[in-house]
Amino acid sequence: MIIMACVLLILLGGAVILPADLLPDKTFSLLPPVNFTMKEAGLAQVLLRWEPNPDQEQMNVKLGYHVKINAPQEDEFETRSTESKHVSILHQGFSASVRTIPWHNHTLRASSWVSAELKAPPGSPGTSIVNLTCTTNTVATNCTHLQPYQVSLHCTWLVGKDAPEDTQYFLYYRYGSQTEECQEYSQDTLKRKNACWFPRAFIHSKGRDWLAVRVNGSSKHTAIKPFDQLFALHAIDQVNPPVNVTARIEGTRLSIRWEKPVSAFPAHCFDYEVKIYNTRKGAFQTANMTTSEFTSTVRDISKYSVQVRAAVRSVCRAAGLWSKWSQPIDVGNDEPKPWTEWFLVVLMTTVCIVFILSLVCRRCHLWTKLFPPVPAPKSNIKDFVVTVNYEKSGSGETEIEVISYVEEPELEVLEDFVF
Repeated sequence: MIIMACVLLILLGGAVILPADLLPDKTFSLLPPVNFTMKEAGLAQVLLRWEPNPDQEQMNVKLGYHVKINAPQEDEFETRSTESKHVSILHQGFSASVRTIPWHNHTLRASSWVSAELKAPPGSPGTSIVNLTCTTNTVATNCTHLQPYQVSLHCTWLVGKDAPEDTQYFLYYRYGSQTEECQEYSQDTLKRKNACWFPRAFIHSKGRDWLAVRVNGSSKHTAIKPFDQLFALHAIDQVNPPVNVTARIEGTRLSIRWEKPVSAFPAHCFDYEVKIYNTRKGAFQTANMTTSEFTSTVRDISKYSVQVRAAVRSVCRAAGLWSKWSQPIDVGNDEPKPWTEWFLVVLMTTVCIVFILSLVCRRCHLWTKLFPPVPAPKSNIKDFVVTVNYEKSGSGETEIEVISYVEEPELEVLEDFVF
């Protein structure tokens, strides 16, 4: 009986385990996408495409794709779409990989990677341009209120160190879906193009898209390698300085006011910096603010030069460049006072000093200490006896006056005759 019971338990255990072994593994890997291709879709823009693996079992699981950019700069993202546009420089080539992933169910493992690449365009090393720089600027137009502002674009570069003397360069830019070739170039001494000007570019003055610029080249002697570069608009936008800057002095208060720059951004989108230069002392004072006015306390006998500049605030766009300073506004007067005013100032100062010194001398008896009295000779009327004798001659016409000085102690007589 005991043996039969054990055999029965073994048979029941096998009946339970066998179906479990026949169930599919819920952690099996997904299959990779197929037909992964890429092609250039515009300046510095590549289009990636792929298809789901047809052998992938139909499951009630949402699938997605993990895309990894390998070169020229690593990046990665996830998407449920089977195509994607990616902005990147392409003169160094481009490569990427993609795999299938479960969108939410993490019990399924991602597939293996599949890869594709775009080779770098041909060209001799050292022939492409270097030091490409671009700036944008906003100007007001006379167009309708739907487009009151226009953006200009200016780019400069240096000729490649190994580029032949007959090399000519050609610049293109792309913003959004708009692509344009330069029509206004500047040239170096060898008449090789080294700068470009777009008075009116298809660039949104408040846009956030990347600006893509490419410079191709040609020569009779060798293939010129192209060059791509991406620019963030906030980093190259040259903001206009504030307009209608005014300054005035009332007593010791210097008041400065201005208006926002010519820009598609509203007034609350700007930071400002004020610079006040004291021409008499050669000293600067600066202040930062978000309002369009500033008040400072100054001396009444000085001349000041006032300037203001602006930058778009980070609440409206990523922080960028400061504008140039506005034209200097001179205010105040550093001319010397008339001599009558200076005389009154000196006189009042002297009176005050004398008054203070007299008080100090009287209180401390300094005058007596500095100038003691000089002893005087004794004067006693008894020391000298003056006698006057009058004598008359016999004629009676002439009178002789005899004055005798007698000093009593020694009884000496001094005689003096006056005619």
